[in-house]
Amino acid sequence: MVRVRFAPSPTGNLHIGGARTALFNWLYARAKSGKFILRIEDTDSARSKQEFVDEILNSLSWLGFNWDEIYYQSKRLDIYNEYAQKLLKEGKAYKEKAIDKPREAIIFKVPPQKIKIQDLIRGEIEFDTAVIKDQVLIKSDGTPTYNFACVVDDADMKITHVIRGDDHISNTPKQALLYEALGFSVPKFAHLPLIMGMEGGRLSKRTGATAISDYRKMGYLASALVNYLLLLSWAPGGNVELIDINQALKLFDVTQVNKTSATFDLKKLNWMNNQYLKNGDSEKLTDVLIPLLIEKNYISADGFDRDYLVSLVKLFQPRLTTLNDFCDWADFFFVKELKIEEEAEKKFLGGDLSREFRLFIEKLDKLEKFDILNIEAGFREVVKELNIESKALIHPIRVALTGKTIGPGLFEVIYYLGKELTQKRLGRWINGGSNA
Repeated sequence: MVRVRFAPSPTGNLHIGGARTALFNWLYARAKSGKFILRIEDTDSARSKQEFVDEILNSLSWLGFNWDEIYYQSKRLDIYNEYAQKLLKEGKAYKEKAIDKPREAIIFKVPPQKIKIQDLIRGEIEFDTAVIKDQVLIKSDGTPTYNFACVVDDADMKITHVIRGDDHISNTPKQALLYEALGFSVPKFAHLPLIMGMEGGRLSKRTGATAISDYRKMGYLASALVNYLLLLSWAPGGNVELIDINQALKLFDVTQVNKTSATFDLKKLNWMNNQYLKNGDSEKLTDVLIPLLIEKNYISADGFDRDYLVSLVKLFQPRLTTLNDFCDWADFFFVKELKIEEEAEKKFLGGDLSREFRLFIEKLDKLEKFDILNIEAGFREVVKELNIESKALIHPIRVALTGKTIGPGLFEVIYYLGKELTQKRLGRWINGGSNA
């Protein structure tokens, strides 16, 4: 049975590179009806923090990468020591005491030899261990080094495939030597290419190296982010870009991952998130938005008109890039005190619009049925009566009602704001402006 592992160190949050590695491991395990193992590499007690463990687990769960087993290296120290003692007894390792250290370190004797690894992505990679110095197994503080703990764990957890970033290639020969020395089977390796920024070079905060939890806070959908991660070094073929994870399961093979570095493009991620938002189920989208709206005090957790909220979501859905866009753009439906953009007020509400607004308010009052078609018909009558172009009144009304210069169709906005609130907001600008 295929058994893969994702082994994050809780010295920081889960970022794009780690999430892509987790995805490819999870996807390969699920595609092969195998097991996805989560191993928290927390032996660095000074830098490992519970808050990072929590963030990593929450982010993996949010992305949908459910694990079958979970282990913590900090709880396995006796196991590492046991194997180190085995190598000592066999003469494959030795002890060395450093100055000012309380105890001796255990160090592995690196035998000079050539090592060949058949990488599932890169093909054959050859190493010469003559350039590798003896390797510390157990440090003088009693904790294992990364390479030693990794080998012991992979063998103990029966890992069949090690899928990780190619920044670990330099660790591969060191680990191969330890597998051999301990009499373990060597797993198959697949080294994923690094993810680069748009300008070349490693990802930085500016080019996308942001925690997965931050992308969640910024309003990205898990499904869209996973879809985007999928396309970083792998493609389903046929120029397909939008692909459901269940479809990907049927197509994914780690041997088809590209060797060349992937480029993280925030514009592409934004486009993809827009596609998922635009084409998503409005009811489900509303479910995701409700906690955000409650957090902003736009709606009460005790009760709100769900049907009305779904209607508003549908109104904005085609335009959204992130969930937060809805909170920013639709705020005028929820706030009591409307904030108007300074430039918009100066440009569209600087003159006296008393006559125009009063006439439109009266027209709304006389409507037999307050719906979008009749609202538009009433507006057209006002424009005709005033002998002005539609845009001369559309923009001022929009700014007075929403505080913004752009948004959904004006007549839809008026309908969902309701007659009373529409008239109240327009009334502020009759005879004296906003302070009247």
